[in-house]
Amino acid sequence: MLDILVTPVISEGRILGSSISFADVTGQRRLQDELDRSIRELEVAYEELQSTNEELETTNEELQSTNEELETTNEELQSTNEELDTTNEELQSANEELATMNDTLRLRGRQVDQVNAFLETVLTRLGTGVAVLDTDQRIRVWNDQAESLWGLRANEAEGQHFMSLDIGLPVDKLTALVRTALTGEADGHAILEVDAVNRLGKPIKCRVTAMPLNSDGTLNGVALLMETA
Repeated sequence: MLDILVTPVISEGRILGSSISFADVTGQRRLQDELDRSIRELEVAYEELQSTNEELETTNEELQSTNEELETTNEELQSTNEELDTTNEELQSANEELATMNDTLRLRGRQVDQVNAFLETVLTRLGTGVAVLDTDQRIRVWNDQAESLWGLRANEAEGQHFMSLDIGLPVDKLTALVRTALTGEADGHAILEVDAVNRLGKPIKCRVTAMPLNSDGTLNGVALLMETA
């Protein structure tokens, strides 16, 4: 590429003509174009770098927020672990208490079994029919002599309301006797003699003694002793 330069020729204040010169500016133009292209590329790169920087700032803010959330979660987990440790200690303590209670209950169970066996032996050797009623007049104990006297087995009698029994003993005539014992009106025990029919169908005179059952000043029921008069 040629660059034409026209220059006026002046002598003593008069224009005598003009001078024309030619210069090859191809290399200069190419350098200028490359410079312009480089500047544009730098501008694009700068814009991309600025955009990348903004994205990095946004990512950094998100990471910082996530880190704060993780710290909060870690604190919550630590608090939960402490609560679980406390709960575990409480459960361990409760288990130890339950184990102690179970040992105590097993011991008391053996003691109760021993007492029941002793009472069963005593009731058997009394030679008297015995019925133990709770405060609702339901049968809790019905010994062998009662079974032999009226023909009603213990597993049939126990749990039944005494006044609903259909046996040879006229239970309706014992209502006042039982009520007196259960209300605590009787001093010691009360006795009533009634006509009855034993399991063999034989008429008999039956003497019924009602004895209130008290424990620590609380009335727990009544024991009825039934024997042939």
